[in-house]
Amino acid sequence: MGAGAGSGRGQTFLRSLLFLLLAGPPARHPARGQLRYAVPEELEHGAFVANLGEDLGLDVSTLSARRFRIVSRAGARQHLEVNLENGILFVNERIDREEVCEAGGTCLLHLQLLVESPLELYRVEVEVLDINDHAPTFPWQEYVLEVAESAVLGARFPLESAQDPDVGTNSVHTYRLSPNGFFSLEVQTRSDASKFAELVLERALDREQQRVHRVLLTALDGGVPERSGTAHILVTVLDANDNVPAFDQPSYGVSLPEDAPPGTLVIQLNATDLDEGPNGEIEYSFSGHAPPRVRELFHVEPRSGQVLLKGRLDYERASLHELYVQAKDRGPSAVAVHCRVLVHLLDVNDNAPEVTLTSVSTPVLEDAPPGTVIAVISVLDRDSGDNGRVSCEVGPNVPFELRSSFRNYYTLVTTQALDREVVPEYNISITARDMGSPALLTRSTLTVPVSDVNDNPPRFLQPSYSVYVMENNAPGASICSVSALDPDCQQNAYLSYSIADGHIHGMPVGTYVSINSDSGHMYALRSLDYEQIRSFQIQVQAQDAGFPPLSANVTVHIFVLDQNDNAPVIVSPMPRNGSVATELVPRSARPGYLVGTVSAVDADAGLNSRLSYQLLQATDFTLFSVAPDTGELRTLRSFLEQDASRQQLVVQVRDGGQPALSATVSLLLSVVETLPQTLSDFSEFSLPPEVSSSSPLTLYLLVSLGSISFTFLLAILILTAIRCRGERRSRRGDSCSPPRCRCCPGSRPSSDGLKTSNLTAQPPAGTAAATCLDVPAGGPPGYCYKVCLGPESAQSDFMFLKPCSPPRNNEKDPGKRSRPDQHLQVSKEAKQPNTDWLPPSAQRPALKRYQIQHWGSRGSRWKG
Repeated sequence: MGAGAGSGRGQTFLRSLLFLLLAGPPARHPARGQLRYAVPEELEHGAFVANLGEDLGLDVSTLSARRFRIVSRAGARQHLEVNLENGILFVNERIDREEVCEAGGTCLLHLQLLVESPLELYRVEVEVLDINDHAPTFPWQEYVLEVAESAVLGARFPLESAQDPDVGTNSVHTYRLSPNGFFSLEVQTRSDASKFAELVLERALDREQQRVHRVLLTALDGGVPERSGTAHILVTVLDANDNVPAFDQPSYGVSLPEDAPPGTLVIQLNATDLDEGPNGEIEYSFSGHAPPRVRELFHVEPRSGQVLLKGRLDYERASLHELYVQAKDRGPSAVAVHCRVLVHLLDVNDNAPEVTLTSVSTPVLEDAPPGTVIAVISVLDRDSGDNGRVSCEVGPNVPFELRSSFRNYYTLVTTQALDREVVPEYNISITARDMGSPALLTRSTLTVPVSDVNDNPPRFLQPSYSVYVMENNAPGASICSVSALDPDCQQNAYLSYSIADGHIHGMPVGTYVSINSDSGHMYALRSLDYEQIRSFQIQVQAQDAGFPPLSANVTVHIFVLDQNDNAPVIVSPMPRNGSVATELVPRSARPGYLVGTVSAVDADAGLNSRLSYQLLQATDFTLFSVAPDTGELRTLRSFLEQDASRQQLVVQVRDGGQPALSATVSLLLSVVETLPQTLSDFSEFSLPPEVSSSSPLTLYLLVSLGSISFTFLLAILILTAIRCRGERRSRRGDSCSPPRCRCCPGSRPSSDGLKTSNLTAQPPAGTAAATCLDVPAGGPPGYCYKVCLGPESAQSDFMFLKPCSPPRNNEKDPGKRSRPDQHLQVSKEAKQPNTDWLPPSAQRPALKRYQIQHWGSRGSRWKG
């Protein structure tokens, strides 16, 4: 090989620079809305190609943020790259035109440029210009040409052609032959514009004079600088074999489907030789410069001339194969003749479409408007014609569609509003189908997650909550738990609970209950008392952590359950000054006589306030009984002479709670012959203040009882006054003077003290009139009983008075003796029941009966 072929790679840059100086800057050619540039091959890394930012009208400062890039298929070599700082397209790695474009002709690099925000796609074509970087080469550095000595002048001997991978003017341009006295060189041009040389015999050969001739054949290309390649030809002069083989035609053409199996007959070649014997036997073979790819795919039978398929064809790799076959006889001085076989491949639909997701913007917000671009999809089919035309579609029942932007490029956009709570993720099936027969298709699945937006407020599991809490609960104890759900996800579904501001009985609701903001557990901050508060309600709010936050409210009704924590309270009889309650019982009382009623109240409710009465202790259990429901104390039988005059009773009041609580009251009953004017301890009781205002029914009951009592007393006063006046007239001659209240020793006490009593009215000065009655009682002698009835009083009390007797001997001052105007008037002020206490409904009738019977029994005593 010549010195041009032996030049090193270090001169590549100088040649490229010289080419650029001669060719000028890279050209930009607008073609169908595309940019086209031209760049020579073999440029070093970083060589300038074009300013894409300026040519495309893009803002260079936003290229990096918008992810400006070149989109290429996976595994493809990236010969060019874009500098995002200045938008310049530069050489990323050395471009070898002969490697990139195996076939001759124009060599183009198709670039797809993608920029986001907004999504834009540009197509750029870069033509790789050939430079003269390859020298012509011959198949052999030296070969032998056998020429018969009988060859005539002007005989032509085709020589092996030199091969130059360069194209155009850089390919083989001419041949030169070293000076000699026998041969000249003529350069011929084939139909494809390729050059080949023929050795022309200019002078007759004489084997006896010179058996071997040596010449140097040089192949020159048309590049700048010019490159060359050489081969040594050894011409051997042979004895005459003056006929060479001849093909039927110099060139053959054949069509073959690309899916033809190995062993398929491509063509049957035929060459003839007029010689006989070994000089006429022909052998076929590939010429010396057949490319390796051709030798891999095809095979020539040496004897038959059949060209057979050896390997697998691929239309997409090369649609045309050019075969050079030579025929040579077996005689001495055999001369090889050549023919060209053009094998045209027929495309078969053997390539399914390829789907490439160029750019994917996921996840997508569920409130994204229709038409939002989700992804850019490119499809490619390596077949040609209808086999390479592709249609693309998405699966049914998805809110997405494909829109075609460029040829074989689609954008996936939304068609309607999305709802993450209904479908959180879409698996979109993309089908690419070509137009071949049969059609081939490719399915690709794109997963598009839907990003959540805070569009759902929390929702409680119940429309309202009812909570029952036992009173006397421990402060800080959990009383209930509320729970809400939010269909959103992540922070939009994170809920926090709180209690709305409010007041319970004038106190902030926060002093009663609290809530755990994370779990919704509610806690009582204080011990609840059923007797103070029986129920209340609060508003609980659940709010998510979205932006803006959404919330929901629910009402929690809290009911306090009663606990038997209050023992019964005895309200009647009420002992005076800490002593035992006393009551007088006439000895003449018959069985069933109402001695009195024990009344009690219980602040609890329900069974806990249901009271029962029983006689716990008694001097004689056969004499008295207590009604278990009303507490009425009655006699069981008549009194006997041997019965004690003082009866000690203990009455127990028990509620219905579990465990039951109780209270007891001790009673001292004095059995007397007749009832004196004494105050019964059964009559004095007051109601707790906290019950007075609970209902107006108590006030109505008390007013009615007071009215009835007042009317009854007024009638007694009138009757008493009339009777006293009649007795005065009948007793004017009596030894006991009216001004003096003295018991006459000579008079016998009457069995009915009221019939022999003296009635005097002594109204004190400045006070309301009071009716005073001096009664010589049937009790022990020397005692006077006085009834003081106040007209303004709502009740009448019998009071036991001191004895009324003549002055004693040791009394020095007779004036200090009891005088008629010194009657002891005990008119006790009527006590109204404390309306703050409301007896239970079960005891109200009993209490009413007790008051009526109490007044009635006293009136009857007084009358009797």
